[in-house]
Amino acid sequence: MSRQPKRGAGLAAVLLLLGACRSTPDAPPPPPPTEVAVIEVKPEPVTIRDELPGRVEPFRMAQVRARVPGVVLERTFKPGSEVKQGQTLFQIDPGPFKAAAASARAAIEKGQASLALAEAQARRATALVEEGLMTREQFDNAVAAQAMARADLAQARAAQAQALLDLGHATVTAPISGRIGGELVTEGALVGQSEATPLAVIQQIDTVYVDIKQPVSQLTRLRRAATGGAGAEGASGEAPVTLVLDDGTEYPEKGALLFSDISVDPGTGEVTLRAAFPNPDRLLLPGMFARVKLARRVDPAALMVPQQAVGRDTGGKATVVVVQADGKAVVRPIQTGGVDRDRYIVTEGLAPGDRVVVEGQQKIAPGAEVRAVSWAPPGAAAPAAP
Repeated sequence: MSRQPKRGAGLAAVLLLLGACRSTPDAPPPPPPTEVAVIEVKPEPVTIRDELPGRVEPFRMAQVRARVPGVVLERTFKPGSEVKQGQTLFQIDPGPFKAAAASARAAIEKGQASLALAEAQARRATALVEEGLMTREQFDNAVAAQAMARADLAQARAAQAQALLDLGHATVTAPISGRIGGELVTEGALVGQSEATPLAVIQQIDTVYVDIKQPVSQLTRLRRAATGGAGAEGASGEAPVTLVLDDGTEYPEKGALLFSDISVDPGTGEVTLRAAFPNPDRLLLPGMFARVKLARRVDPAALMVPQQAVGRDTGGKATVVVVQADGKAVVRPIQTGGVDRDRYIVTEGLAPGDRVVVEGQQKIAPGAEVRAVSWAPPGAAAPAAP
């Protein structure tokens, strides 16, 4: 009888323990894989370009100078404005030139009268010498006086032409059409005393040049690229080029690389190439620095990844994070061979079909399991998951 209560008490304890175990909550499930945005690398054609520094130069430039001495009375243009060829820019005091023109006109009238008198005397001398009423010496003097009067008249007419020319130069006009800078002299300045004083500068920039320096050894390669498919060379020997502005954006107008008129600097062994770009909005200004992309060749099956997908290891080498078939992320070193817009051209380390992480690589560790979704560039609709 004494053993039954003990056995019952033990059974009750076991039942209480089992009940306590059932009331304990389940352990938390493991966290889900980290979501990352990836792209699938696919071969595509791309033009390989060299990027070189250049400086913008005006298509045409003219210095406006004072061609006659005098005092500047008026400036008739607005600095920084567009001017037309022949437009009046400055007015130099015309008074002295008007007086010189009037004096030359009076000299012409005097010369005409002297010539008329000399011609009449020569005609009379001719008649008298034939009748023997005048010596030969007197006849020769009359003929010489006629010739001298004719020369004096010609000299007076030349002086009048010069006076009228100087009077015209007192009104300074634009030699070319273009954008004019600020005036280099002000009203009241005395100009043209010992030299042709600079007054202003006009630059024609509806089309501009970009000068590029490059080793002469690259010139043949550029010519070959222009004729071998990297760019269509025109009949004038031009290859298309792209201009990158200082803020990193591409200039919307395409230019042409001019292969004519190339000279080699014997000191540096460099050639100065010149590219011409349309500039309808006057966005390019003379003196600006820019980068020019020159087509080198076309790669028909290039592999490219966005720049934000490429990182650097401790040694400075380029790396990307690749999602394997088992869903795990691994770091893979790559070799880049240039930049096309916002993408790196990958020459080694990737194969077609590889899934490269573009966003979220900072949140995962090498070997971690991830959930890959397709990456969409900013502003584009997200595609379906790969």
